[in-house]
Amino acid sequence: MIRTWQLRDARQSLVLASHENRLPEVIYWGAVLPEGEDLSQLVASSEMDVTGGMLDRNPELSISPEASQTFPGEPGLIARDGAGAPLRPAFRFASQEVGADRLVLVYRDAALGVTYRADFALDATTGMITARATLDSQTPIALHWLAAPVFPAPQLCDEMLEFSGRWCGEFQITATPWGPGQRVRDNHTGRSGHEHFPGLILPTRGASKTGGETRAFHYGWSGGHRMVAEELPDGRRQIQFGHASGSELTLGTRYETAPLYAAYSDAGSNGCAVIFQRHLRDRIVQFPAAAMPRPVHYNCWEAVYFDHDLTALCDIADRAAKLGAERFVLDDGWFGRRDDDTTSLGDWQIDPRKYPEGLAPLIAHVNALGMGFGLWFEPEMVNLDSDLARTHPDWLLGPKDQIEGRQQRVLDIARQDVRDHLFAAIDAILSAHPIEYVKWDHNRVLPHADAAQTRGIYALLDRLRAAHPGVEFESCASGGGRIDFGVLERTTRVWLSDSNDALERLRIQHDAALFLPMVVTGSHVGPRHCHTSGRVIDIRMRAWVAAQRHMGFEMDPRELTEDEAQALSEVTTWWKANRGWRARADILRLETGDPAVIAELQLAEDGLRFVVFAGQGETSAQILPRPLRLTGLDPQARYRLRLRNGAQAPALSRGAPALKAGVLALSGQALMGHGVNLPWGFAQTMWVIEGEKL
Repeated sequence: MIRTWQLRDARQSLVLASHENRLPEVIYWGAVLPEGEDLSQLVASSEMDVTGGMLDRNPELSISPEASQTFPGEPGLIARDGAGAPLRPAFRFASQEVGADRLVLVYRDAALGVTYRADFALDATTGMITARATLDSQTPIALHWLAAPVFPAPQLCDEMLEFSGRWCGEFQITATPWGPGQRVRDNHTGRSGHEHFPGLILPTRGASKTGGETRAFHYGWSGGHRMVAEELPDGRRQIQFGHASGSELTLGTRYETAPLYAAYSDAGSNGCAVIFQRHLRDRIVQFPAAAMPRPVHYNCWEAVYFDHDLTALCDIADRAAKLGAERFVLDDGWFGRRDDDTTSLGDWQIDPRKYPEGLAPLIAHVNALGMGFGLWFEPEMVNLDSDLARTHPDWLLGPKDQIEGRQQRVLDIARQDVRDHLFAAIDAILSAHPIEYVKWDHNRVLPHADAAQTRGIYALLDRLRAAHPGVEFESCASGGGRIDFGVLERTTRVWLSDSNDALERLRIQHDAALFLPMVVTGSHVGPRHCHTSGRVIDIRMRAWVAAQRHMGFEMDPRELTEDEAQALSEVTTWWKANRGWRARADILRLETGDPAVIAELQLAEDGLRFVVFAGQGETSAQILPRPLRLTGLDPQARYRLRLRNGAQAPALSRGAPALKAGVLALSGQALMGHGVNLPWGFAQTMWVIEGEKL
């Protein structure tokens, strides 16, 4: 007996098939199949041969490969019963729910008393497939590994693109060749991590940023993930995602994966990126005031650090507002006796030494300047030198002799009493002041992976958002240490990196755009002398890099010269004038013939306008810029282009390329097939091209 199911939209088909009531496998995921395709023939065509040294039947590479089927690779479930004996279910079909855009399949092993449920949904507007698995048991069991529904990987795929990184160096793309055996990432840091963004890109042979079949995945979980990319001896390939192995620390009767987001495109990795960007923006992030333009931020951290003085902060706020800031965020140092990072985390009461009248005078001053007010918290953490740690030493997670991170420990957020205490402390501050924004930090890894901690922080954030629906929350974790669609269900912005070095940011932002749209990606103009890299970078480069995303400032505005202030004000004015349409624009990464240049095109939702950012981080090997080919345009349409900042071309740019001299009008085909010539420039230059459809 064969059962088949299909989810489809205008771009893709996802077909599953089940034999003899066993768990189904994905037999097709790609370009949309014709109406009336005979799925029984598709099933027959997917049947593989058997030869010497093999079992007499190929075990299915199912949505949860089963050890009970003698599957030759990684099973989708590894668990033990309450007595410690291995569980090897043989699931059989129980029920189904079939809709135009959703498929729910339920399978049971009656003898073992366990039930497996797979939930697939296809959003026809964004093109995103979402898959989730649930395991129920009649008796408590110990779970080591539960994969979200498993997808096959294409065999015409030579390499997988993974994401690694570090502090101030997030979203580094690593190309790993396919070969026999497993490629495993198992992140036990307790957060999605600088090192382990839970994503994977699978380009079919010949695919690029702008063309070719590509598939991509993201596991929407903030507590550390496990990924298995495996090629079996018979050549088949599978992709598994789930929570970090062994992170369910107690026996239970129900376990559930996070959503696995899966995107298919025939337009290269940009096609998948657009699916992720739109789905995150339109389906996952919940803005308190969706129609409100994203405000320009000012964050005081790199201006004052822990040295809070009301007079100085008011002066900084005056200058920030004059530059164009619309929201002032007071960072670490306002609470307890927080004069450095060794003390007071957990004591969320305003420091009377620094603020004898509380935060009200500063907030009133900020509001009078027309800016909203935001405040920094790090609720999951605690210093040993704090009233909280002294009062509740039992609330600390992990052993007493653990290695600290940033002089701090982690609170056991899985405990209801800990969450109640934190809610009361944060709620008191938010209720007493007109605060519209919370920067929520997380500056160290957990002592061990524990899924209950992640569920606990989700619960606390959900409770705070319900109590304060007008407050926005930002996810920061020493920069980009906790960025994923799970935390973004509860936040509206991520701090992409602690690096405010414009050259490092240029690359990080470029690669993070595979998943993140402009509106959620915080990017700030840092100090002239970067505090994390030691580089000195021109204000125009710093400003334009920040203007690529949700713009803000984080330098001390008192350091700016008159020329620097003017340049920053001009870029900020441009950002405000264009933030409306750019909030819904697609970010398309451009192929460049020059490795010194990182470029992208942001295309308006209606296709009528775009902006190109072309950043040159270092001196090119060749003398002159190579033509920059655009993407995503209508080949038959004509476009008018203007170099927004051509006046900053140096004296050594002695020629007259059309963009430098004035307006250029070309067809979309010419712009994509040949490209445009930019002026010669020094390293650390950003060129900005504005385009409109004629």
